[in-house]
Amino acid sequence: MNRTAPEQTKLTICVWHPFSEWRPPATLADAIRSRWPAMRVVHLPDYDRLAQELPDTDIFVGYSLRPKQLLEAKKLQWIHSTAAGVAQLMYPDLRDSGIIVTNPSGIFSVPMAEHTMGLLIALARNFPDSVRYQDRGAWSQQQLWDIHPLTELNGKLLLIVGYGSIGHELARRARAFDMRVWGVSRSGKGDATLAEKIVPVSQLREVLSQADYVVVSAPETAETRHLMGAAEIAMLKPTAYLLNVARGSLLDQSALIAALQQNKLAGAALDVTDPEPLPAESPLWRTPHLFLTPHTSAISDRLWPRQTALLLELLQRWFEGRELFNLVDLHRGY
Repeated sequence: MNRTAPEQTKLTICVWHPFSEWRPPATLADAIRSRWPAMRVVHLPDYDRLAQELPDTDIFVGYSLRPKQLLEAKKLQWIHSTAAGVAQLMYPDLRDSGIIVTNPSGIFSVPMAEHTMGLLIALARNFPDSVRYQDRGAWSQQQLWDIHPLTELNGKLLLIVGYGSIGHELARRARAFDMRVWGVSRSGKGDATLAEKIVPVSQLREVLSQADYVVVSAPETAETRHLMGAAEIAMLKPTAYLLNVARGSLLDQSALIAALQQNKLAGAALDVTDPEPLPAESPLWRTPHLFLTPHTSAISDRLWPRQTALLLELLQRWFEGRELFNLVDLHRGY
């Protein structure tokens, strides 16, 4: 692949999402123009003009490009996804195109780890029900104890399913609370500095029954759909808690609802659901012992400064002919 020089390059930024913070601010395009004034940088606020801008685009920055749009992008060499999850790009035409795909993996790890740590504390201390009783003006000391005895995190076993950058940052914080940490990765390998052990996903069922808290933070692929299914949830002990901060597709929500309704789990927390946004009629809203946050774990006031710094570094490497990092494996899907 012959990489273009800045003066020969057109970079198109195009992201629209109902949530404003997922949309790139003008400062992203401004930073690129300031670094490479000769580069043509187009920042589209929505998809209305994308079709006319794609034919001569060399680099596309955004999280979605449909097969029909890919056909229009005759010069495209590189897609940089602004979302860490790239399942929406994993279709055959793109896999076979030779186009490079990168993502911002790593920039969400700290806020997601802090958010997840907050969920762990909230479940152990039953903050959700405390707030519900507060809204009713009720002093709920006895009621909270009767729902679930308030517990502590120290000494408890945290099983992190998907022991990548997010899992590693979570492990760092969990260790500060004197939790024991086990990791689960695709291969059973990983940085074991903060984990007592790391097991391959093929052994997931063997370790689930020993965990006090299970956090799902694995990537979304065809293989990880319902990674936590009915059989896996049934292996958890009734005092365990299950948390999903990955993607809604990784969890069998019907099985989770049944387990919580039948008191087969102490509780659960979801930052992601399937579908999103979660419809008002979804039974998840009314499931007992379930804490929901609206896919906010990755959101931070430092999001776009981190996105910008990472993209500028990748572009610098691109123009200097150096190896890119955060390359997506188009066959594995992450």
